[in-house]
Amino acid sequence: MCSLRGFLHEFLIVYSVTDSTCMLALQGSSDPGVLEVNQEVLPIPPVSKMAKVEGCIQMYEEIYRMKGRERLRQRQEQQEQMVRAAYDMAREQLKRFDEMKELKRRQEIQELREVMEKSLKETQGQQEKLKEEHRHRAKILNLKLREAEQQRQRQEEQERLRREEGQERLRRLYSIQEELLQLNQQIDPNYKHKDLPKIDLSAYSNRGNQICGLVSGLIRTTSHGSLPRGFPSQMDVANTEQALKEMRGLISSMQQEIAAAVEEKKRKDEQEKKQKQEELLKKQQAEAQTPAPAQPSGGKQQKKALSVKAGEGTMKWYQQLQDAAAQCAAAFSAMSHSKDSEVKKIRMELQKAVTIPVSQISTIAGSQLRQIFDKLNNLLSGKPVQSVGETVLVTQHPQGLDFVHYKLAEKFVKQGEEEVASHRESAFPIALVISGIWEVHPRVGELFLAHLHKKCPYSVPFYPAYKEGASMEEYQRMLGYLVQDSKMEEEDHFLKRMSGLIRLYAALIQLRWPYGNKQGAHPHGLSYGWCWLAQMLNMEPLVVVTATLLYDFLEVCGHALMKQYHCQFWKLLLLMQENYIPRYDGCVWDGK
Repeated sequence: MCSLRGFLHEFLIVYSVTDSTCMLALQGSSDPGVLEVNQEVLPIPPVSKMAKVEGCIQMYEEIYRMKGRERLRQRQEQQEQMVRAAYDMAREQLKRFDEMKELKRRQEIQELREVMEKSLKETQGQQEKLKEEHRHRAKILNLKLREAEQQRQRQEEQERLRREEGQERLRRLYSIQEELLQLNQQIDPNYKHKDLPKIDLSAYSNRGNQICGLVSGLIRTTSHGSLPRGFPSQMDVANTEQALKEMRGLISSMQQEIAAAVEEKKRKDEQEKKQKQEELLKKQQAEAQTPAPAQPSGGKQQKKALSVKAGEGTMKWYQQLQDAAAQCAAAFSAMSHSKDSEVKKIRMELQKAVTIPVSQISTIAGSQLRQIFDKLNNLLSGKPVQSVGETVLVTQHPQGLDFVHYKLAEKFVKQGEEEVASHRESAFPIALVISGIWEVHPRVGELFLAHLHKKCPYSVPFYPAYKEGASMEEYQRMLGYLVQDSKMEEEDHFLKRMSGLIRLYAALIQLRWPYGNKQGAHPHGLSYGWCWLAQMLNMEPLVVVTATLLYDFLEVCGHALMKQYHCQFWKLLLLMQENYIPRYDGCVWDGK
């Protein structure tokens, strides 16, 4: 700013001489020191000149500003050019960088592709090797499978032939057993030839029973599967054929002995006839009648033979009960075989209403027994009962009452087979409910007896006889055995079921429903048990079965019989000890 003031003073001094000289001085002098010297020497110009100088100053300032703008514009253009050049250079470098990056990416992709192709080729090579190995192994496996299939077919063929041969041997055993039983029936020391003197067929009978027992035991062992596949061997068939030959020889010897005894009897009858004629002549002359001579004893007196059949009255009663059960079953046959969904639902609800309460009877039932009885009694009386959340009535179907009677009696017997057989003490609560239902609904009691006699014929008592033409399976079922797929149940399981049934029966005859009418008699009381015991002791014992039933019966109701019959009961026990139990020696249970 000081330089500008000095410049202005210098300009004013020079301008006072001449205008041209002023301009030249302005252009020629640039030393500020000279201006200051001149300023001190020269005088101050006038005002008009000052105005001109001011105008020149303004013009100079304007020129100076224009030059500054021009230089600024040039500098801006230069800067813009430099910026554009830098931008272009940066853009080109960025392009080169992108190109380099793209090149590297492509190279990496190419390298990766080459690696993948190489790996793919290696994998394909390994797959080809594996396929080749697999084809080789599959070929070997197919050969082994073909050999195994051929071996299996050969084994199946051998097994089929062996099974056919085994079945043929088994059929042969059955036919031999059937013939043995038929031949054994011809040996009856207690029925035929009683009038023949000095003849004892008990030895033939015992030996025949032994032979039948051996063959029956062999067949039972085969049926239980203790032999391979349940088929007898050729040696078993040979043994049974030998037994059959022995039985035939036994029958032949017996027939010869009987024929000889018949001839002897004829000869003695002729002698007695002649003797009687002579005595008749003497009687005509004598006043007193002379008795006929006594028959000579043929040795030690034999035991009196017992019956093997039930009495006629007992069998008639048994048949009446079975007929009543069959009539009841026929009465609801339409309901049982109906395919209508509504009838099926009613049938299912009625069966649940019967089976569920009976299944709930146990030794720990306690006060529940009365609830169970009331539920069953209401159902049988036609009242509505609740079962599994449903209201059930026997009047929902015309045959509903017959259906409930039959199924309830069947369920009671089944409880004896299963529950009492496993838990002996449960016989008493079950018998209590049966007794109460029997008093109010007698038909249920009759059907219960019918089912009981069918499951356990020894509760009649009744020993079913073999019927000619019947199969062994049918005969085994008649004896009370369970037969499934031509296989009879094991002896222990059979005896366990029979024990449960007879215990239930023994508990029933001595118990009465405590909430019922105690004025009338028991619907099936101790007198029936006394008759059953007496009839059992009048029949020939069967090994194991008779002893088991008598033991269970007396264990359950022996005390009640003793209190009822006093001395007669003790006499009966003495009879068992002295006369009946010794008969077990040599007896054979040929129903097995």
